[in-house]
Amino acid sequence: MLKHLHTLNGHQNPIYSLANSPKKDTFFSAGNDKGVVEWSLETMGFVKVLVPVQSSVYALHRFGNLLFIAQRSGSILVFNLDEAQVIATLNFHQKGVFDLKTIAYKNELVSSGEDGILAVWSLADFSLLYHFQVIPQTVRVIALSNDEKELALGGKDGLIRIYNSEDYSLIKALNAHTFPVTSLQYSPGGDYLISGSRDAQLKVWSLPDYELINSIAAHLFSIYAIAFHPTEPYFATCSQDKSIKIWGSKDFKLYKILSLEKNTAGHSHSINKLIWSTNGDFLISTGDDRQVMVWKFN
Repeated sequence: MLKHLHTLNGHQNPIYSLANSPKKDTFFSAGNDKGVVEWSLETMGFVKVLVPVQSSVYALHRFGNLLFIAQRSGSILVFNLDEAQVIATLNFHQKGVFDLKTIAYKNELVSSGEDGILAVWSLADFSLLYHFQVIPQTVRVIALSNDEKELALGGKDGLIRIYNSEDYSLIKALNAHTFPVTSLQYSPGGDYLISGSRDAQLKVWSLPDYELINSIAAHLFSIYAIAFHPTEPYFATCSQDKSIKIWGSKDFKLYKILSLEKNTAGHSHSINKLIWSTNGDFLISTGDDRQVMVWKFN
């Protein structure tokens, strides 16, 4: 199902973020060092340092030809991939920004992080349109429903808050986890939301009412990312426990564990992020061991 293909070295410190490029054969990574790096899936090698940064990068998010770079300092860089330059710097957050999403139908970007505030930005001129306090602590993760009508925010308090993306009114708060929510994704079919936490649990919430339909003791420690395969009925999770797990997105069965402890190839430290390549041929993972691993899906 998944076979280790290549390990990419070059980062000097832990890596926290990954994003696909508009070109299907390249992707980006960034973390606690001096720049955002572009890698090739064709040559399985380093391409270039895309842009230098002043502080750690906690999140990367691409929308069209724009790459948004969220930093520990609180600032968000807007990098135009066609022009190969930073075209704007978004300054509002006073603490680290942990997640970013674009709401295409409104031409807006939303950001959240350590200050517990959701900020809403115009993609037309990158002005700050609106902001509000979600909780006094960190809002670690944002998920956007497939129809873009609802926004799910995962907080340090263990709650998931669902907002209407039209006017940012609160729809409901889910008593989700006993520890901070660290990962959130809507399923490709739009029939459920799945959450992961520092409590090592996966919770599955049916839509449209967000009823809890499944609870899975998935990992030993924090679940830092959930990534659905773009075409096949699987999703991947990664954890502070140094493992990657592949699950059925229909039956929620565990199909594969990738871990040094299971005598497969794997990461030696916490795995902080994973994504599928655009075409679904590869799974890409990274973490505190400063390595980017590429896995072939078949």
